[in-house]
Amino acid sequence: MIQDGGIYRTAYLVNILLFSCFFVFCFCFSETQVNLQRRNVSFVIPKAEDAKKRVLEQSQLLDVLEARIQQLQTDIVLDVQHAKVQFVKVPPAIKDVPFARQPKSISKENADISTSEKTFTKGTSKPHSSRWIKKLNEEWKNKQKKEKNLQQKILKKIKEKPKAETNVSKSNTQLHPRTSTKIISTTAKETMPLSQLSRQCGKLSDEIQVAATSTAVFKTEPAISHKVSKGKFKDSKNQPLSKEGQKETTGNDNAQMDREETAYGDIQLSIRSYLEACIFAGDIDRAHCFLLSQHRVMSRRKQLNTSIYNIMMRVWAKKGVLNQIGRVFILLEEAGLKPNVASYCAALECIGRSPSCSPKVINRCLHQMEEDGMSLDDLFTQCLFQEDERDKVLRAVRVIHPDYQPCLKLTQSQCSPSLVQDFYKKRENHQYPKLDFTKEELNERFKRQLDVEQACTVTIDSVEVAKPVTENMAKMRKLFAEQRAQWQKSLLPALRASKMNLAKTNTRDYKLNLYPFLCLMDDTEYVDIMIQSVTNMPPRGESLKILAGDLGNRVFTKYSVRQKHRNQTVEKLGNIYNTYTDLLKYDVLPREQWCKLEIEQGSGPMLHGGETSWPYILTLELGTFLVDMMVKHLKINSDILNPAFDRKLIPVLYHMYTFRSTRQIGFIKPHPILIQMQQEAMETKLTFDSYVMPMLCPPVPWTSVKFGAYLLTPSKLMRTTDGATQHEVLLEKCQNLHAVLDSLNQLGNCAWKINKRLLDIIISIFNDRGSDKLDIPPPLSEAPKLPHFNPQDPTYTASEKAHMKRDLINAKKKCSEMHSLRMDALYKLSIANYMRDEIFWFPHNMDFRGRTYPCPPYFNHLGSDVTRAILLFAEGKPLGPKGLDWLKIHLVNLTGLKKRSSLQGRLEYANTIMEDILDSADNPLNGKKWWMNADEPWQALACCMEIANAVRSPNPTQFISHFPVHQDGSCNGLQHYAALGRDVIGATSVNLVPCDVPQDVYSGVAQQVEEFRAKDAANGLKIAQVLEGFISRKVVKQTVMTVVYGVTRYGGRLQIEKRLKEIDEFPKDHVWDASHYLVRLVFSGLKEMFTGTREIQDWLTESARLISKSGHTMEWVTPLGLPIIQPYHRTRHQVVSFKHLRPDTVKQKNAFPPNFIHSLDSTHMMLTSLHCYSAGLTFVSVHDCFWTHALTVDTMNKVCREQFVALHSQPILQELSNFLLQKYCGSTL
Repeated sequence: MIQDGGIYRTAYLVNILLFSCFFVFCFCFSETQVNLQRRNVSFVIPKAEDAKKRVLEQSQLLDVLEARIQQLQTDIVLDVQHAKVQFVKVPPAIKDVPFARQPKSISKENADISTSEKTFTKGTSKPHSSRWIKKLNEEWKNKQKKEKNLQQKILKKIKEKPKAETNVSKSNTQLHPRTSTKIISTTAKETMPLSQLSRQCGKLSDEIQVAATSTAVFKTEPAISHKVSKGKFKDSKNQPLSKEGQKETTGNDNAQMDREETAYGDIQLSIRSYLEACIFAGDIDRAHCFLLSQHRVMSRRKQLNTSIYNIMMRVWAKKGVLNQIGRVFILLEEAGLKPNVASYCAALECIGRSPSCSPKVINRCLHQMEEDGMSLDDLFTQCLFQEDERDKVLRAVRVIHPDYQPCLKLTQSQCSPSLVQDFYKKRENHQYPKLDFTKEELNERFKRQLDVEQACTVTIDSVEVAKPVTENMAKMRKLFAEQRAQWQKSLLPALRASKMNLAKTNTRDYKLNLYPFLCLMDDTEYVDIMIQSVTNMPPRGESLKILAGDLGNRVFTKYSVRQKHRNQTVEKLGNIYNTYTDLLKYDVLPREQWCKLEIEQGSGPMLHGGETSWPYILTLELGTFLVDMMVKHLKINSDILNPAFDRKLIPVLYHMYTFRSTRQIGFIKPHPILIQMQQEAMETKLTFDSYVMPMLCPPVPWTSVKFGAYLLTPSKLMRTTDGATQHEVLLEKCQNLHAVLDSLNQLGNCAWKINKRLLDIIISIFNDRGSDKLDIPPPLSEAPKLPHFNPQDPTYTASEKAHMKRDLINAKKKCSEMHSLRMDALYKLSIANYMRDEIFWFPHNMDFRGRTYPCPPYFNHLGSDVTRAILLFAEGKPLGPKGLDWLKIHLVNLTGLKKRSSLQGRLEYANTIMEDILDSADNPLNGKKWWMNADEPWQALACCMEIANAVRSPNPTQFISHFPVHQDGSCNGLQHYAALGRDVIGATSVNLVPCDVPQDVYSGVAQQVEEFRAKDAANGLKIAQVLEGFISRKVVKQTVMTVVYGVTRYGGRLQIEKRLKEIDEFPKDHVWDASHYLVRLVFSGLKEMFTGTREIQDWLTESARLISKSGHTMEWVTPLGLPIIQPYHRTRHQVVSFKHLRPDTVKQKNAFPPNFIHSLDSTHMMLTSLHCYSAGLTFVSVHDCFWTHALTVDTMNKVCREQFVALHSQPILQELSNFLLQKYCGSTL
């Protein structure tokens, strides 16, 4: 009784210690380099020595607890793995192989158990009789009975197996499921001397026990990597999984598996990234050791999946070490995982690298793969090959099947959404746009783009280079260059020392650390990345989270580009791209042609070789590590600008804390000395990441969720919030995204060039003093001077001090805003000037709602009036009979005049102001300056120049125009609502019904609000009387436009308040009351005008509220089959969490109506782009504003209307309802 109780208490104590150890480990883990659940990323940089001391104490406590666990571990009954080994009997076929070491080991362990029990009993005092001791003893007895029954069952099963196993061994033609390792054991038996096999078997059995079950820290030895015997796999052969075990492994509930994937998704991604980084850096032993250390601890083994084990299989396959692959198969079996097609692919690759391998081995491998439900074709359609892997696998297969050819077929759009079925099936009349370049030109462009992406950065001249260099500027540039050189000397040894510490302190191999991620490049490259971030840092500083993310992403980009070089994909990419551009001269879809070429050139590596994208937390951790180094080691002399100061080294960067709303966040702020040096130096060079620049050749077409856009630079099909992975999971499960991908490819294939004359005018104003009126930010020299006052001065009253302090804050805010706007304009204009003589392209991707965006972030056609004005289509088309009229109508639209006039009325108005148009084109800065009063002045000036060139040409109809003409939607969101609700009155107000005069919903709402105001003013309401004469279209436009996108009354009030403040004559004392009053009238007016809109909006909101309240995230599928999920969760105080994220109910319900409308809007745009492409039109979009040549405006308008009707002819709301019922209410129906 005492002895049993003692054993149980030992187990009980071990469990307590394990829990304590796990708690301390989790706490330490959150403070170390790779913490995965930190509340605030700023904690990575310690604020005091106490933090270091605390982490050290926790580490010591962890060591003590682990030692105590190992001391008590021998008192616990062996786990299931030991039990399996204890009861296995050797089959007759291999009795000659001595396995005597196993029984000895087991008996020794049993002896240790009894000895430890006695020792523990002697050292334990007689327990007091109490209820909890009795309860523990009873539980222990029950546990003993269960274990006894389990052992009896195992013995019974083993007694039934020898005959079957003997037959298998004799025939040598069958294998148990998931035991590709047995194949290799047969090879060992045939090719190795029996004595050598026997010796190695004994060694390896001990090693496997250590690798799989020991709790001690695993130490890598060279012998483990190179002297693993093939005979070991006979050990596994004697332990096949029973059918019951197989059912338990494969019969898991799908919902449970999904939850586990959610829980372990980022952890698995981190482990994959760690292993791949180790392998890339050549540290195979570290990767091997780490995998085994994860495998041996049951709690961590659950985090592993087959793809993680496959990473090491691929390594051993390249080395030709067949027995190591077999060992990984054993680990898979022990983990309860089933080999997948990539596992067998690694085994076959390894066999393909071994010419002496027996055909029987290959035959059995293929047979086992077939038993597991995989075919030969699966190897070549589902596996992602690198380097020469495919050729080696094919070589192994052809030993058994000499005439085998992989059956690779282009996946056709068999089950396309109904909206695009005709588009893909009826292609007789399709006439796609053609590339007007020679093969040599495109090949040259490809090489230049490849060089840019291989460098990962681009350095260009700033447009401020034209400014004369003063003596002070030259001095500051020299000082700044000297400081950069000094910083390089400081950072380089600091980085190397940190790497050495990380390499030495990695005593527990199951802990991830950053060491392998710091070995991916030369040390100087990490230093260059850090110094570049200092140079580009804004004067106000940067959020630590953003800065760290940027640094981590830069490292990942370089690593990803080098991976593709090592995988030998660059040469194959060039071959395919060369043929691809040649085919674009014909009527083909880019995606389909690229896929065909990949199939035709199937040998060698795949262009997307399965490289793992780093999880957000990893890039953040790596970036934070680099930021920490910058803060600690970047110094500058305090007297560098003022010799009167005492000389001492002071930090260049400071880690501080600030508030965003109610949240405290980490912030990195540069020292004022650095800010002053940067501003006075006015450097003439700007360095950008390569993806910031437009492409010099047509983008690679999107062919899948993970491949497209840039040549080498990694890019995502769908933009997501940092750390969100739900979208990627949904997209990968999606069966058919061809229409979405083809639309993105069409947008990206539009070639552009620069309007050089207009660019020169804009740069001249930018380098002068800027212009607020023309939206060209002035330099900081024009910023208001910061007021200086002494808060301790007794001459000021408290109210005066508060007023002066407020003025100081406003002045600082104004300076910060001016600097941001100035730098944004500098970047855009400098990139445009760099590309002035080039033809270029903007690759596209989309956000989670399906709205499309160009990938280059600064300079693109979605930018401001200035950016749009300097962009022209590279392809020119004649104006034709109506092109000049469309240019004139477009000009009137840009002025903001004649909104209620018909197209004919706008054309007549344009003809009456031709003198002003020509004057603006000829003398933009010295003439009448009519163009400056337009709503979009720079685009208006560009249009004036195009009209002037056209009318002065010999034949305007033959004039080649590169100018894009826009057709903007009439409050697009309300159009979709009106169509969904079949609201005739609302549809009329947003031009869905034919009218002689275009309707303007903004003017209509303003008119209705004015009627309400007049009634209230007549009834004596003061604020209504104050507003007389101030209610205009401009005042209500933004609120009307955004109501459909979910703006609240609070947000609407702020919008109206801003508009009223812009009216100089309006009394500022009444702004708050007036905005509060007007937003109520605007909402009332919209409710009367759009009756169906509010009802649909309420239904969408209530549906989202109920779904999110039940713990689910809002999902739906667009009519083009694009899956959408809203990324709003309650993770306010966490960077990332691995647990199930709870949806934010408020955000989910408020965002669903506008996001749903956005998704319909993007669907309509994609449909329009596809059909415009098939008609041979040049087409791009800025969401609901469509661009094309003046010649093809009528065709585009026709396509746009047809596709809107086609979209809303679908039962959209009914299909949404069915989807929501099936997904969220399926279990209750």
